[in-house]
Amino acid sequence: MSVVARNVEVCQPLSVLGRDVEVPLVSGEKVTYAALDYAASAPALQRVWDDVAAYAPYYGSVHRGAGYLSQLSTDLFEQSRAAVADFLDLREGDQVVFTRATTDSLNLLASALPAGTRVFAFETEHHASLLPWPGRGLEVTYLRAPRSPEQAVAALDAALAAAGEGPKLFCVTGASNVTGEIWPVAELAEVSHRHGARIVLDAAQLAPHHAVSVRELDVDWVAFSGHKLYAPFGAGVLAGRADWLDAADPYLAGGGASRTVAREADGSVAVDWHQGPARHEAGSPNVIGAYAVASACRALTEAGFEALQAREQQLVERLREGLAGIPQVRVLTLFGEDHPRVGVLSFVVQGWNSSHFSAALSAEYGIGVRDGLFCAHPLVRTLLGGEEAAPSECGAPEASLPGERSLNAIRVSFGAGTPDEHVDRFLAAVRELVSEGAQWSYRTEGGRCVPDTRR
Repeated sequence: MSVVARNVEVCQPLSVLGRDVEVPLVSGEKVTYAALDYAASAPALQRVWDDVAAYAPYYGSVHRGAGYLSQLSTDLFEQSRAAVADFLDLREGDQVVFTRATTDSLNLLASALPAGTRVFAFETEHHASLLPWPGRGLEVTYLRAPRSPEQAVAALDAALAAAGEGPKLFCVTGASNVTGEIWPVAELAEVSHRHGARIVLDAAQLAPHHAVSVRELDVDWVAFSGHKLYAPFGAGVLAGRADWLDAADPYLAGGGASRTVAREADGSVAVDWHQGPARHEAGSPNVIGAYAVASACRALTEAGFEALQAREQQLVERLREGLAGIPQVRVLTLFGEDHPRVGVLSFVVQGWNSSHFSAALSAEYGIGVRDGLFCAHPLVRTLLGGEEAAPSECGAPEASLPGERSLNAIRVSFGAGTPDEHVDRFLAAVRELVSEGAQWSYRTEGGRCVPDTRR
């Protein structure tokens, strides 16, 4: 995945909900909230919200009714499917299945793999890509964390070469949810196909920041979540080749997935299941979620990914340079600090427990980041090298293995709706906390670090 070209016009931040929300500080003051946790859930684009609000009075059942609202909702649902297909630049014959999120999409694919499929993934994956495969009668191989894109390609090449015949699947992230680093997807796809394996791309962190072309990357499937794509209405996508999905039993059995159901003489029922996306979309579809995803796809495409990337890279460089000037900060990276990344970066601060530091950013500065192991425990443990966080007034013991005092990091993430000022505020707050310390006392409550207001 290439970085944005130089001399591309930089756009303004896209309009998102919550950009003017004020939040209380522990001191009693109020400040405008700086949302820097996009990698978990991005705020809704104003465009998405407006589109959903305009449709809401016309909401009706999908694929179920003869009335006008039902017909309109059905058309809208299928138009949304077409919009996602365009957004992903799918091949002829590929299909779009609407799911709940990336996790649901990859579990759906795992349930559809042919018997005996060998699955390969690096230990660096998010749990959504790491955990769906075991326990299904599949042979799963987890590859050690590579320290360069070249190492990743070589390790996969060697593993697939030794795998022998039979169906094989490789699962890889497009951009790490911990480091933001962009993976060599096209090169990994070439290696996979050369060895007769298929590849599924976890684009949860890539799709909100970069154009994703299934055709150009030559991946077999792609999965992503609406709530990370500025469409927080509970929908996700699995898109790609139809054959394994059509040959598999439905992901959920029920209405919508079944074409006909007939009573047999022995008291059982015979079912003829649909082919295509309906086979795995049993029940009443989340039409609002699907429409929100489609709206976000259109909005990002119309804004222009080159312009969005150019602006985001300015923020990435500002963040990198700012943190590099603070000796107590160590940025986490697999491929090196200069490797291209999306607007996601994790770090630790010498002398601080990450939970304590993140709590202080929120309570004293109104800045929202994330701390912990980010549902990528093996990767963060590798990046930290077993280095325990400093003792603190509070920590995150529930995130640690037995024998670990506290092992966690801080993640800052942003995107198309982030103002420059939020990154500047964040850097200023980090410098002040490092140099002067927190101005408040903190304690652990419910597994979280919170200000101690018992005064």
